[in-house]
Amino acid sequence: MTDDKKLQKVSSDHAVEDFLRQVALAPAAGEGRGRLIFAMDATASREPTWDRASHIQAEMFSETAALGGLEIQLIYYRGFGECKASPWVRTPDALLRYMTRVMCMAGQTQIAKVLKRTLDETERKPVAALVFVGDCVEEDIDRLGHLAGQLGLRGVPCFMFHEGQEPTARSAFQQIARLSGGAYCPFDINSAQQLRDLLSAVAVFAAGGRKALADYSDRKGGVVRQLTHQVK
Repeated sequence: MTDDKKLQKVSSDHAVEDFLRQVALAPAAGEGRGRLIFAMDATASREPTWDRASHIQAEMFSETAALGGLEIQLIYYRGFGECKASPWVRTPDALLRYMTRVMCMAGQTQIAKVLKRTLDETERKPVAALVFVGDCVEEDIDRLGHLAGQLGLRGVPCFMFHEGQEPTARSAFQQIARLSGGAYCPFDINSAQQLRDLLSAVAVFAAGGRKALADYSDRKGGVVRQLTHQVK
């Protein structure tokens, strides 16, 4: 392994460890079927990651079945001002049907709409967490921070998955995570197993809280095991 590859691996390991540590410190999820909003940027640059996430999402359900299950609402934006949400679904097949209907389309980010929709949903019935997957931000960061802070006051942590290294997006995603009481994690589209494990960890947290996440860490190992000693 070259020095550059070693450095990249160390940096990735540290990013995962930091992310999981923040998950452990997030507000505890309630009991019963967890409600998780899974939001993705569906603009043109996101197509490879969208396809990858479509294959991964089934494990988010399977890992939570023993905890009472999971309800997921898919939110995506694309094109010219288009931001849509699916109904709440309880099975991976139902979520996959909605995801496979979506074709990525060029457009600007609409993260504010995602945060606002999450606020509206948790006013109707509490949402355990928001997962967002994206690569850039083209909106007013102060506006996003205000909405993230409102989610934090309502106990809805935002787990921000950042593909790539765009610095404006990194700063914005980190602030959204911090203000909402959630966590930020960069990832590489080629690291499918890492993304799978981290998404499943957040799903377990949404369904069962920190104790369930600790049990999942013990059983799963790998990057998730780093969380075990941090969860009380």
